[in-house]
Amino acid sequence: YVFSAFEYQRHLREPFHLRREVLQVTPGLEGQEGELLVKGPSVFREYWNRPRETADAFTPDGWFKTGDTAAYKDGVYWIKGRTSVDIIKNGGFKISALEVERHLLAHPHITDVAVIGPPDMVWGQRVSAVVQLRKGKMLSVKDLKDWARETMAPYTIPTELIVVEEIPRNQMGKVNKKELLQRFYSA
Repeated sequence: YVFSAFEYQRHLREPFHLRREVLQVTPGLEGQEGELLVKGPSVFREYWNRPRETADAFTPDGWFKTGDTAAYKDGVYWIKGRTSVDIIKNGGFKISALEVERHLLAHPHITDVAVIGPPDMVWGQRVSAVVQLRKGKMLSVKDLKDWARETMAPYTIPTELIVVEEIPRNQMGKVNKKELLQRFYSA
């Protein structure tokens, strides 16, 4: 989820100027999160016979909206996650579910985790962790919060914990977070 501009250019195997044509950082916004936009000869131009989707997917000056939230700092692009499901908006904070997941996987009882952002009337969304535990282990929200205080910002610590036998994944091995939200938080 992190790569340098040089590494990205090297792996694409096409001669073009990455910093000018493919990825752009607005001056003064280095280190801040925003949507990752790409442009260049290897980026598709349109969705076939779908003008509305094409218009929604591109900026007026031709940059493709990837749907990823990223930050650029010290010559490195940090991909924070999919804007739609991996960014949780909680009380004015934008929280990367992927970063929270990385922290939680360091817990000795957790073998797998998916962090989701169910709706909250006060905060916008809340941080909820769906976890798979090691056999014979137990974990409460209080225990998780106590452990997480050492390494995580308070607003990123999950306020809800859902323990499952196994986190469902699709054929590609990815967690469908929209499906988890519907499964555990449908009205």
